[in-house]
Amino acid sequence: MIQIFGTAKCKATRAAQRFFADRGIKVQFVEVREKGLSKGELASVARAVGGMRALYDAEGARVKERGLQHLGPSEARLAELLVEDPLLLRTPIVRDGPRASVGPAEATWKAFAEAAKRG
Repeated sequence: MIQIFGTAKCKATRAAQRFFADRGIKVQFVEVREKGLSKGELASVARAVGGMRALYDAEGARVKERGLQHLGPSEARLAELLVEDPLLLRTPIVRDGPRASVGPAEATWKAFAEAAKRG
């Protein structure tokens, strides 16, 4: 099952939900304000997208709110930050088993959709 991690207010997250809905593909939406990614899920997604930095929204409002914009955290520290505060994640995170994408990634979503239709 395809999972979309994001927030209801995020335009890119809504675009991902619409993308799959338009193709008749059922997805599980996970609101990161209520439930973030577990350490295991985070590690799995990070492996799929090229590391924790790809998941960290360095330009996001939450980073500025927390005063982290001048911080150059290590991968391990990023993992801790992203587990404790999922609003630091770039969204949407679209996950299909071991494969994942972060941010608007329609080409990847298309591949996920085609795989889902094949069953």
